[in-house]
This record gives sequence, C-alpha cells and structure tokens, in this order.
Amino acid sequence: MYFTYALLCIDTKTDKKIFYIGFTPNFERRLKAHLSKRSKTTKNYDKIKLIYYEACVNKTDALKRELQLKTGFGRGYIKKRIENYLKEAAAVV
Repeated sequence: MYFTYALLCIDTKTDKKIFYIGFTPNFERRLKAHLSKRSKTTKNYDKIKLIYYEACVNKTDALKRELQLKTGFGRGYIKKRIENYLKEAAAVV
C-alpha cells in the first residue's frame, strides 16, 4: 500500500498554521519521523497532527493524488472534508 496524507502543522510562537501534504509507502515510519522532529519539512513546528490520509494500491495513483492535494483545489477539498474537525479544534484552542 501507498499512503497520501495531510498534517496540520502549527507554530505556536507565530500562530502560523499549514497543511503539509505527503506521500509514503511506510505510513507508520513516516508519521513517527514527523512527530519526533526527524523530518526537515516539519521539524520547526511545535504541534503536528495527522488530519487526513488515503491509501492506494498503486504507487503512481498515490503520487498523483499527492500532487492533486497540493493544489488549491486539493487543500480546499481537505478543508471541506474535515470542516467539522477544524471547527472543533479551533474551539478548543
């Protein structure tokens, strides 16, 4: 299996929030790397939370999906797909 995923990354000092979109054949190992600050792309964020993932049987399909999710349309799709979670998370903070 190949996984495409989205992380919500927050820098609490600046209140900067981003969606990080990635792809991996080893989802558990990659997520642990992000959470333990061993990934260059997300290590500067204080809070990292897995908010979305998909699994594909084919590597090419998963890579294509990663590229789709990195577009404005794709980020909008993720926001719409998890809009209730984002509202709840904002209420807690």
